[in-house]
Amino acid sequence: MEKLQETLKRLQEESSREDFWNNRETAERVMRKMDEINELLSEWKKYNEEANYLKELEELGEEQDLIEHEALELEKKVKEFELKVLLSGENDRGDAVFTIHPGAGGTESCDWAEMLFRMYIRWIESRGFKYKVIDYQRGEEAGLKDVTLEIIGSYAYGYLKAESGIHRLVRISPFDSGARRHTSFASVFVYPLIEDDVEVELKEDDIILETFKSSGPGGQHVNKASTAVRLIHKPTNITVTCQSERSQMQNRRIAERILKSKLCQKKLEELEEEKKEIEGKKKDIGWGHQIRSYVLHPYQKIKDHRTGLEIGDVNRVLDGDLDPFINAYLRSEVRKNEE
Repeated sequence: MEKLQETLKRLQEESSREDFWNNRETAERVMRKMDEINELLSEWKKYNEEANYLKELEELGEEQDLIEHEALELEKKVKEFELKVLLSGENDRGDAVFTIHPGAGGTESCDWAEMLFRMYIRWIESRGFKYKVIDYQRGEEAGLKDVTLEIIGSYAYGYLKAESGIHRLVRISPFDSGARRHTSFASVFVYPLIEDDVEVELKEDDIILETFKSSGPGGQHVNKASTAVRLIHKPTNITVTCQSERSQMQNRRIAERILKSKLCQKKLEELEEEKKEIEGKKKDIGWGHQIRSYVLHPYQKIKDHRTGLEIGDVNRVLDGDLDPFINAYLRSEVRKNEE
């Protein structure tokens, strides 16, 4: 907490300068950061008060089982709070754009992408986050070809950025009459969902607009008119599709917002790549460099290749229990930054 208090003190000194509001954008960012730190310090104070209260109950000889139960609940809250403190990036507290794409492998990979979609929906719901399916394209035989979600919740981007990368599945294929083992890949990408008032220039000449009839995740018809929108950003070749709303105007507005989010993330990634090249630490992020493997045959195990964490209860993870992997990754990133 000392670092937070030191940061707050520095920001308070900065905000007291006479020329502080000369740059309104910077000033508002500083004020938001101060509010965030005050919120965290207030939460930490509450947990300290709870801990002192439990200590008093123990000294008074109150029921030990009740105290132990309350202490375990407090420990969970404190661990969750520690992760919030770790998530101090500019966009970590905000909402997220989340996409899943199957890799090479046809039906196998499309089915794997669908399994990941189900897994993440379970995790999102367990967190109490809200989500909207912006675009869902079914696979030709099974699964999905592409899905884009808008995820709304406190620290949604901060947590889910840990899931960006290639996910590998090894199993006996349900689509193979010879019951052979198959390896499938799918990629997950996460972007911070930027606010509507963030200035990102979209030039009309750079955008190709396509419209088409929309259909829902189950293939059902949503609208007879061409209300679905696809935006193609020519300079970067980034494509965004939205078919969640019933009007073309609404779909275009959402598509433009997501396109802005992807452009912002692309710029951040380019800056990060430049930094890695300078440091001589550039990594290959191509296929085969998966972040996590899900092995269902000949044994059952899920392993995160970045942290080394392994979990044998694959059904629990595929049902949405991703917190151990997310938490381990976020903590490992903090340790790397401190080295």
